[in-house]
Amino acid sequence: MSSATEKTYSETEIAEKLTAELPHWYFESGWIRRKYKTSGWKGTLMVVNAVGHLAEVAWHHPDITASYAFVIVKLTTHSAKGITDKDFELAKKIEQVVQWQPGEEDGPFEGTPSDQRFKYIKYD
Repeated sequence: MSSATEKTYSETEIAEKLTAELPHWYFESGWIRRKYKTSGWKGTLMVVNAVGHLAEVAWHHPDITASYAFVIVKLTTHSAKGITDKDFELAKKIEQVVQWQPGEEDGPFEGTPSDQRFKYIKYD
């Protein structure tokens, strides 16, 4: 909603930032992209809804492809006609939320059981 000119990154800068900050994302055809593998439709819907919530709060909306066992998220800043800080920051937030594994960190949460009936995402 800002009318300020946003810096767009060159392909070289994008590649450097992705390597350093978002190693599971890649640049293709004007978008930064990420494919999340899920354990089925329930997991796919959970990822889509999480991404949808984050995008709406950020007021920066990705293209999403959803299938039975995967979700592809694509980000670009249409108003700037390229990749901007908005894309990188939303990608980082999506990564934090979707890849969160509470059982891997100290804290009160156990995370989902190892049982396949409860797994919904295939973590990297």
